[in-house]
Amino acid sequence: MAKEGIHPNYREVLFVDLSNGFKFVTRSCVPTREMGKTDDGRELPLYKLDTSSESHPFYTGTQKSVNDMGGRVDKFFKKFGKTAAK
Repeated sequence: MAKEGIHPNYREVLFVDLSNGFKFVTRSCVPTREMGKTDDGRELPLYKLDTSSESHPFYTGTQKSVNDMGGRVDKFFKKFGKTAAK
């Protein structure tokens, strides 16, 4: 049996992406100060996120590749590629 008072408070937490309002519930030990309502009406501890997989450019497919940066990579290789190859 587990000892009393040494384990973190592992419970369901409502995470909200502040950039687009996306909500999801998962189990977590993250400390919270506020409560929030889920879409189904449950009142759960609330944790606010700046970004999530729903808004991050890498996961949404809107992140620009290094190769699409207006020739910066080519300029770098022209300037430093010769010395690096020697």
